Amino acid sequence: MSPRKIHFCTFLIVLFSFKDPPFVLASSRNVSLEFPSFNLRNLTLLGDSYLRNGVIGLTRDVTVPSSSSGTVIYNNPISFFDQESNTTASFSTRFSFSIRSANENSFGDGLSFFLSQDNQTLGSPGGYLGLVNSSQLTKNKFVAVEFDTRLDARFNDPNDHHIGLDIDSLNSVKTADPILQDIDLKSGDLITAWIDYKNDLRVLKVYMSYSSLKPINSLLTVQIDLSEYLKGDMYVGFSGSTEGSTELHLVTNWSLRISGFLPLNPNSDPYNVSDSSVTVTTPVIPISNAANKRHKSLGFGLGITGPAIFCTFLVAFGYISFRKWQKIERVKSLKAELMTGPKEFSYKELKLATRGFHSSRIIGRGAFGNVYKAFFKSSGTFAAVKRSKHSHEGKTEFLAELSIIACLRHKNLIPLQGWCVEKGEVLLVYEFMPHGSLDRMLYEEGSERGIFLNWAHRQKTAVGLASSCANPDDTGRPAIRRVLQILNGEAEPIAVPRKKPSLTFSCDLAFTLENIVSDCD
Repeated sequence: MSPRKIHFCTFLIVLFSFKDPPFVLASSRNVSLEFPSFNLRNLTLLGDSYLRNGVIGLTRDVTVPSSSSGTVIYNNPISFFDQESNTTASFSTRFSFSIRSANENSFGDGLSFFLSQDNQTLGSPGGYLGLVNSSQLTKNKFVAVEFDTRLDARFNDPNDHHIGLDIDSLNSVKTADPILQDIDLKSGDLITAWIDYKNDLRVLKVYMSYSSLKPINSLLTVQIDLSEYLKGDMYVGFSGSTEGSTELHLVTNWSLRISGFLPLNPNSDPYNVSDSSVTVTTPVIPISNAANKRHKSLGFGLGITGPAIFCTFLVAFGYISFRKWQKIERVKSLKAELMTGPKEFSYKELKLATRGFHSSRIIGRGAFGNVYKAFFKSSGTFAAVKRSKHSHEGKTEFLAELSIIACLRHKNLIPLQGWCVEKGEVLLVYEFMPHGSLDRMLYEEGSERGIFLNWAHRQKTAVGLASSCANPDDTGRPAIRRVLQILNGEAEPIAVPRKKPSLTFSCDLAFTLENIVSDCD
């Protein structure tokens, strides 16, 4: 390796060694934590939690169902209560997380963000969310916001897809379903959550979004006074758990701000940095004549190359913008063609109709995805929704194919009622066939599907056709058209003759056995 390459690699190593350090700013009470990514200098990992490439994993990353629990805690306790003024701080936290699974239908249980005086106890797996120990339910003291993906009747969960505020118990004070704001906890996508508590208003609000922009409306709002639960030093962190599933919980970044206290002199706490700003004045260094000439030459060169680079950039920007405009216009024209055909559904509408694409709504599986039974409350009708994730085709190509499919009309093709392309998924809405696929209709026994073409009917049809086609008398044989009509169910089967047909000869033919033998010779 050449010395230049060695120097370049050394530069990269030094550069990335300072990547994303945690930013910590605090007065004696007001605290500000920033973790663009994570490292082990300020965190304690318990249970199955781990740190990989700056991302925290709370449960095991496995491909077979298992039970797991893990906790990550910020090392230093934080005070949310000022005894001198007898006031509780307000706090605001933001973090990004994702819940994914190696198997599409293997989910449960969830994760939580918590404040607790305990920094040593590892919570139990399953419905306990790694937050509390199942053998010490009455001794747990905490304030937490849970993100739950399994219905647990022990804790009065409303469903298998909700968030909730928990105080000293996993029976939530109040819950909300993120699907109401088109947020799917089980999508595997990165979700950002904001939790704000304002002590002066005695209100806690939770916001969620797929983007880094905070929504205007909160998903969960709880009118509550947390002052009696936040006395003493509290530890802040995350917990997660699974039970018999492959669900994985990842936290990619986190920030926390505590306000509401009067700033005091900084103490020696390791996370405290003075609030006061420091101004540094840089001395002016005189420039020599030779350096001044070099600067003039450099300025002349920049004066020529600068406009050229700007013009090149302007042309490239115009070309890219024009191509994007063309693509948008093509999509608009294709959508206009589809206005009289299949309806464009929203992802939220199909999500509600299939109960969040619940496994109990699956009525078929294929190479490109699952088919779900959907019920639309607005119209009171059923439909079949085919869900294909991560389509490799562009939206323009998909709409072009869809415009062709929408024009097809055939009695043996299921009518296409609508479509949706959102969140990297392609969803097609077909007319719901209550009897299922054709093979199940014809061959499944022991249910209503098998009565339309049972074995007795098939035997009668096959034997009748076979005996008729084998009739030695050609006048008794059915025509090919009638055979096809019988096989298609458009004509009644031919009854099986009671007696075996015999070969007959016309009296007009004066053939004798001797004539036949002589002809053969």
